[in-house]
Amino acid sequence: MLDLTYEMPKPKTIAGAKHDWELVIGMEVHAQVSSNAKLFSGASTQFGAEPNSNVAFVDAAMPGMLPVINEYCVEQAVRTGLGLKADIKLVSAFDRKNYFYPDLPQGYQISQLYQPIVGEGEVLVEMGDGTARMVRIERIHMEQDAGKSIHDMDPNMSFVDLNRTGVCLMEIVSRPDIRGPEEAAAYIAKMRQILRYLGTCDGNMQNGNLRADVNVSICLPGAYEKYQETQDFSHLGTRCEIKNMNSMRFIQQAIEVEARRQIAIVEGGGTVDQETRLYDPDKGETRSMRSKEEAHDYRYFPDPDLLPLEIEQAWVDDIAAGLPELPDAKKARFIDTFGLTDYDASVLTAEVESAAYFEEVAKGRSGKLAANWVINELFGRLKKEDHDITASPVSPAQLGGIIDLIASDAISGKIAKDLFEIVYTEGGDPAQIVEERGMKQVTDTGAIETALDEIIAANPAQVEKAKVNPKLAGWFVGQVMKATGGKANPKAVNELVSKKLSS
Repeated sequence: MLDLTYEMPKPKTIAGAKHDWELVIGMEVHAQVSSNAKLFSGASTQFGAEPNSNVAFVDAAMPGMLPVINEYCVEQAVRTGLGLKADIKLVSAFDRKNYFYPDLPQGYQISQLYQPIVGEGEVLVEMGDGTARMVRIERIHMEQDAGKSIHDMDPNMSFVDLNRTGVCLMEIVSRPDIRGPEEAAAYIAKMRQILRYLGTCDGNMQNGNLRADVNVSICLPGAYEKYQETQDFSHLGTRCEIKNMNSMRFIQQAIEVEARRQIAIVEGGGTVDQETRLYDPDKGETRSMRSKEEAHDYRYFPDPDLLPLEIEQAWVDDIAAGLPELPDAKKARFIDTFGLTDYDASVLTAEVESAAYFEEVAKGRSGKLAANWVINELFGRLKKEDHDITASPVSPAQLGGIIDLIASDAISGKIAKDLFEIVYTEGGDPAQIVEERGMKQVTDTGAIETALDEIIAANPAQVEKAKVNPKLAGWFVGQVMKATGGKANPKAVNELVSKKLSS
């Protein structure tokens, strides 16, 4: 069982203000669907291709070109909804969101305003203090991504790359249930984890495949509780949207900065304007981008080129039957099956690849010992070299082989670390390396006793001191280990030293 208390952590308050202000945060996560083709065309979604090389006629809005929906993108959206325990809509529809932008050739974006494919869901967000929050999901809808305008290649002109135009996005809209910067980052991390487990988005924030718009407002203590009771947004402060955030660290910084800006305005007697803002991490400030548009500003209307999307419940059920084990369930199983701590299980299930690696190592072995070696030795070394588990030079079979040698007393823990270093840098079969390089630990108590007797005979004064102060017995253990090249069985050495010094 997960050791969690399902309650709301204490809301974030801003130090230095005249009043105790609380934060209210809602997030719109834009997740690029993992698909080889775009939402309404067969053009590739490959990242890093030559500019304007992944553009079909429909993406470029050539006259007479009509959109054809990609069934796999629909399946990925349904899979995401199921993973978030959300309501799947068997009938949804596409709308045109009208606005002009240089990298959107159509002059409108095909989206889903009135009838999204996924309705209300939820995601459990675990905090570092052992509490957890259930953040409600309002909806998930599919829409086209826009292209990319490039302004830093020439001082006199801008360039447009349409490769991203038409790529399928899932916009995952939360309720304003998030109460602080740390919780916002934890929410994004959990959402990314679930999407990666589901295989519906690769979660690469650096490439822009996962980004978020963050809505921030402030309120006095008690106002949020009134909103919860009535669902009346008037109890909350005016929200401002911080656009296109693709870094968890910057999301936290931006929320803190924007909250302080709003508090300064309100406490100075002003009012906060509802608007869209951008965060500048270099200056540590948010700046106005445009006034916040409402739905009527975009003149939404049903897309005349696309019929309502109708899916069958049997199809949804088939997708549900094929869902993988999700992070919360996997973490609970690791704790129950392998006897891991909550912390170790969290670390091992943070990434789907890490969980799979650990499970392969732990198969038929001590789960705690496997977790210790995966987390402390392997993850520690990979982090030092800025690699992830997919770049590990040590396979699960190799690490499992090292653990087997420890469990059979063929090598000690110290020798195992030396062996791990050899396998990490040179590769090879651990058992074969131990044989060829004479790394087996000495388990012959006769040989260990001989070495100990020689040390005792050569150090009578130290013997007398150790008999008076038993803590000094460790010196003899160290000398025996040194005399045997670190190969003596530590347990056998300790037992012999204790026996000899007490006689």
